[in-house]
Amino acid sequence: MKRFALALALLLACTAALAHAQAAPAASAPPQTNIGVITGLSAAPAPSAPPQLDEAAIRAAIAAQAAAWNRADIPAFMQSYENSKDTTFIGAHLAKGYAPILDRYTKAYSSKEQMGTLTFVNLDIRLLPCSCGAVEYAVVTGNFHLERSAHGEATKDDGIFSLVWRKGPQGWKILLDHTS
Repeated sequence: MKRFALALALLLACTAALAHAQAAPAASAPPQTNIGVITGLSAAPAPSAPPQLDEAAIRAAIAAQAAAWNRADIPAFMQSYENSKDTTFIGAHLAKGYAPILDRYTKAYSSKEQMGTLTFVNLDIRLLPCSCGAVEYAVVTGNFHLERSAHGEATKDDGIFSLVWRKGPQGWKILLDHTS
């Protein structure tokens, strides 16, 4: 009877240890290569793109935004924003959601003359790796300048911005834009 109780206790301890190992974050211990017959453990996450590729993708998205703006194409400019109800723009007023942000741009810049020519300078891109090492978020700061002949609701021609980007299925998208 004692042997049975000891074997049962050992079995329960092994089961608990296995359950804990499966529930623990991947970063808590390196994966074992001699697991043998144990199956169902998740593999380490796939390595993320080299930082240069992530930064280049964000820079390309920002360049595409400027090009779209300069041809007065606000819907194309907005393609860098995540199409979500949670996407947020903070400026003189708060706009939350993709549609309200699009509406804000459309009302504030209702003509090509009001949009003018947009340039971004002093870009600083900080990639933010998660605990597993993969990069999913980035913070981008910089300055903007509008060279234009008319003003609508938006009267500011120069300012600074900070953007929070997320890397998702559609690539890098802006989640939060704070422009002043």
